[in-house]
Amino acid sequence: MEELELVKKAGMGDVDAFTELYRGIYKDLYRTAFYMLGNPHDAEDVVSETVMDAFASIGQLREAGAFRAWIFRILAVKCSRKRREYLKRTEELPEDLAEKNSFVEDVMVRQAFAKLPKEDRMILSLHVFGGYKSSEIAAMLSRNENTVRSKKSRALTKLAAMLKA
Repeated sequence: MEELELVKKAGMGDVDAFTELYRGIYKDLYRTAFYMLGNPHDAEDVVSETVMDAFASIGQLREAGAFRAWIFRILAVKCSRKRREYLKRTEELPEDLAEKNSFVEDVMVRQAFAKLPKEDRMILSLHVFGGYKSSEIAAMLSRNENTVRSKKSRALTKLAAMLKA
């Protein structure tokens, strides 16, 4: 069954249709959340919360074609909230972890990624981890394809510059 038809059925309360939509988008949601948060357990939690909220309010979705953009926006909000929780933590890293080069490099990439604007983070994670093309990302985010391409390119340039500094 086609995604648009599933969205319409799910909007009318069809649980099986929503389940099918979930199966088709779960991996992309998880990959995006994992990269934005860097923690598999938190990524799973955020995806679960996103899916629960989406299920509860899919009947209010006005345009079936906007489903992916809509659910990724919900995910982005959930990830932002979770990231704010991270900033409030005061835990120290164990010394043995802080000394490992690969760990430090991973932390540096995540920190640089976190400094990018929210939309740039979303575009990069959809492209890199979701494997989406610029045209698909543009449709999901209701943006012009050329805008997505240029934002992606600038974000990668900014990321590279931050990592060199």
